[in-house]
Amino acid sequence: MKKIAIIVAGGVGTRMAATVPKQFLQLQNKPVLWHSIAAFVHTFPDIEIILVLHPQYLEEGKTIASSFAGTHHIKCIAGGITRFHSVKNGLALVDDNSIVFVHDAVRCLLTQQLITDCYNQAIDKGSAIPAVAATDSIRIAEGESSRIADRNNIRMVQTPQTFKSSILHTAFMQDYQLSFTDEATVAEASGQKVFLIDGDYNNIKITRPLDLFIAEKILDERQPIS
Repeated sequence: MKKIAIIVAGGVGTRMAATVPKQFLQLQNKPVLWHSIAAFVHTFPDIEIILVLHPQYLEEGKTIASSFAGTHHIKCIAGGITRFHSVKNGLALVDDNSIVFVHDAVRCLLTQQLITDCYNQAIDKGSAIPAVAATDSIRIAEGESSRIADRNNIRMVQTPQTFKSSILHTAFMQDYQLSFTDEATVAEASGQKVFLIDGDYNNIKITRPLDLFIAEKILDERQPIS
């Protein structure tokens, strides 16, 4: 089945205190975004990549895309005002009868194994939402008080959130709601059941300077992607 990755890279990264968005920061001498693209193209050489970028950084995205052989498989498009609108813009370039990965550009440590597992489950069940169990104690705030939550029932959601394209196309016909924090919530709101899959604790999101340091250490221990 046709494979398409929508890589959402529209943020401006205010928490990194950097002069450029975090997806363009250097990680082992390559932009963070490069590592995310590389994971997909090395897993599935026939995959199509859609980069959804902040309008101000379209040219930077195109430059990174040009570093990959067969760049005709990589398209760049401007994002919208929210993640929902950005993904919807990317979906406008997606044909039906595809498996679609929607991935945060700054989750640059995803593995080929996770991508393959998500693909296989999406074919079988229609969706694959990577998630890991919470390891900390969790409390639910209720005004000035709080209550404990059973962390055995808590899952921390990651990307790539993976779906049959028909599910996403239908889901994103809805009007935007504030509760739409990811593709799983959009799909559920359209009446679709979503299915979790084991994520990877190393599949961290680069949001703060410490995350970049941790990512460097994790990549140091891996077989390099060239």
